[in-house]
Amino acid sequence: MYLPLIALMQRQHGLVTSRQLSDAGLDPNDVRRLLKQGRLVRLRRGVYADGEAWVAADPFRGRPILRIRAAGLGLRAEDYVFSHDSAAIALRLGAPDPRTSLVHVSRPKVHGDADRNGVKHHLAPYQPQDVTEVDGLRLLAMPRTVLDMAREHGRAHGLAACDAALRHGVSRAELADQLSTMVAWPHSRCMRWCIEHADPLAESYLESLVRDFVLELGIGAPECQFGLSDGHTTAFVDMVVRRHFFEADGLLKYPSGNPSGKDPEVVLVEEKRRHDFLTGFKLGSSRLTYVDLFSGRRAALDRVGREYADTCARFGTDITDLAPYRVSRTRPRTGVTPG
Repeated sequence: MYLPLIALMQRQHGLVTSRQLSDAGLDPNDVRRLLKQGRLVRLRRGVYADGEAWVAADPFRGRPILRIRAAGLGLRAEDYVFSHDSAAIALRLGAPDPRTSLVHVSRPKVHGDADRNGVKHHLAPYQPQDVTEVDGLRLLAMPRTVLDMAREHGRAHGLAACDAALRHGVSRAELADQLSTMVAWPHSRCMRWCIEHADPLAESYLESLVRDFVLELGIGAPECQFGLSDGHTTAFVDMVVRRHFFEADGLLKYPSGNPSGKDPEVVLVEEKRRHDFLTGFKLGSSRLTYVDLFSGRRAALDRVGREYADTCARFGTDITDLAPYRVSRTRPRTGVTPG
């Protein structure tokens, strides 16, 4: 490609429009050839990404951000900000599935919510103080975004967004203040519940979803980051209710690309040793995956209910004997990979 075109794409975060390609002297045959060679990737009608940049981009953040920027190149109106999933991804709050989520924008002047060419337009007023900027993207700030996530996706995902906001330093009071500006909005009860139950010690999006699941069981509020140590070994669990602990079982722990960089077999052996150490304190356990939380939720609720009841029958519910071994983690680990 021509050097001026490469420079243009660098200024646009690796993106280019059909009009800009034409202005640079490339005809449709040239564009088809570049697509076939993998030097360009079509992100949406009339917008392309640099092929190398696309391949190198993280599928959970880098590529979604490129899709958001690509949508921005095609939006002509100035009266919009990125919101909902798009703002949540840019703000590192997480989203139900960043790889497939629509691009979301909020606009004060649009005739109701509408999906147009992969962009969901929301009719939702906002104030100047609700808007922030991240890497050149104008979007709704964190307090407003997490409440929008609750309105858009329901309790579990709203709780995950609120947990993430608290981890990022937003206070519960700030979330409540934001809610006070949304009086009589739909789903206000859900937003209020998410604020009240948010916990910054939930270390990942998946852990927050599991915590919502445990709350639905009705066995009590789970304690996040419950730790035990015998002076030689220290282990934490995602959450515990009485003598039963719950683990968010995400696939990212096991592939060769896991955050620790360790071989998957080593990770599995370490997990087994940790599990044996914890159950040696007469604790029961349940493991939950995305499948359990969504497509198999009813069956998982029944299974985990049985597992919890079995723990109570075998070991009781009193945990005072564990007091000498308790250790605390006052804040979530940094750099934790979601799920």
